Amino acid sequence: MALLDNDHVILDCAATTRDEALDLAAQKAAELGVGADASTLAEALKAREAEGSTGMMGGFAIPHCKCAEVADPCIVVLRFAEPVEWETMDKAPVKVAVALFIPDGERGTEHLRILSKLAVMVSDANFCSSVFDAAEASRVVDAINAGLEQ
Repeated sequence: MALLDNDHVILDCAATTRDEALDLAAQKAAELGVGADASTLAEALKAREAEGSTGMMGGFAIPHCKCAEVADPCIVVLRFAEPVEWETMDKAPVKVAVALFIPDGERGTEHLRILSKLAVMVSDANFCSSVFDAAEASRVVDAINAGLEQ
């Protein structure tokens, strides 16, 4: 399974709350065959969120979880139709959530590298614009994959 592909992206996502967004990301990951059912993935995302918000700055959140049932790392991207209230560093609502699902244990050590690269990307104005303005999923995928390859 690819870490991120076009079918991992939901443009104009209808979620209106953080918990709805986490549920939708988990549902999409389960549909993609991440290896766990949607409720297990959603619980893992919400448990991580309870430890501290994954809301960043500039309209992004990077919810993530490590889960024993996850077979391979996977990213799901939700770009919201309307900004979603989320506890963020700049107190602004979230326009895009980049959800990261990571296997537990040794295979999960890759998550720190991915998280740090995503954090750098969301602080770059050009990256943010390309994701906010993308007319199709492939543009979002290209922007994120380019950042992960650096």
